[in-house]
Amino acid sequence: MKLLTEWLQRMTGVPAELYGKLITSLACFLVFWTLRWLILKWVWRRTESSTLRYQWRKITNYTSFSLAMLLLGRIWFEEFQTVATFLGLLSAGIAIALKDPLVNIAGWIFILWRRPFDVGDRIQIGAYAGDVIDKRVFQFTLMEIGNWVHADQSTGRIVHIPNGKVFVDPQVNYTRGWFDYIWNEIPVLVTFESDWKKAKALIQRIVTDYSGYLTPLAEQKMRESSREFVIVAPNLAPSVFTTVEESGVLLTARHLCEPRHRRESVQAIWEQILEAFASCDDIDFAYPTQRFYNNTTEGKEEARAKPLERAER
Repeated sequence: MKLLTEWLQRMTGVPAELYGKLITSLACFLVFWTLRWLILKWVWRRTESSTLRYQWRKITNYTSFSLAMLLLGRIWFEEFQTVATFLGLLSAGIAIALKDPLVNIAGWIFILWRRPFDVGDRIQIGAYAGDVIDKRVFQFTLMEIGNWVHADQSTGRIVHIPNGKVFVDPQVNYTRGWFDYIWNEIPVLVTFESDWKKAKALIQRIVTDYSGYLTPLAEQKMRESSREFVIVAPNLAPSVFTTVEESGVLLTARHLCEPRHRRESVQAIWEQILEAFASCDDIDFAYPTQRFYNNTTEGKEEARAKPLERAER
């Protein structure tokens, strides 16, 4: 390499030392790029998991970039003789010139360290909700759900969120908590004249048949999570609650479901409810209506108002 740099110096007049540093820098990039390519090729052959492939791609990318920067610092700046000095000066410069990117880098470190969410998790942060599809040094990316689309379905939009948001906005994780399910509620309104007890029993049977198998799984997960969190054990079995509304008796079915299958579960349960109620002559759905009520002739006989006597002439 010495002969090459001396020849370039004679041809261009540029010092040979500069060419030596350039050639060494290119060699460093080539070596790290080759090692990263070989590692990823080996991973691609060993697994079909997109999650593992993504993790290895990120790990090799960050590792090769960091090592390359350290080596280049040692090559180009003589005063950077130790890693500590190089990192100290680098961080000081970034802190002075780049406030927001520094906050995002700190957020990225926090995400890697505390792991409030990972790629593949469904989360909500601030006003945005979606599935995490990428994590980078300055931002993470969501496949958006909700917004104008109902029942947590995807909107098709990609949302890029700065990592620094983890310090100022609360994060909600749908898929990583003290158990792997969420509660879903389905309100069913029947008329006051319907046999609401029969309707409640039908709804209870439907939700139990559909989601009852999740109860023991959720209980097991809750016992495992109790090692880390103080959890007051709730009733995890499907239930139906009764309340009274203006238009009728409200029967609310509460059941567990998987976060990404809420819409499918609502559809399946509603279809079974519609079929069950269609075969019952004593159950009918209620909806907002307007009627006139004569309290002297309608309702329970003992609760009717007495008609006003005509005044004697």
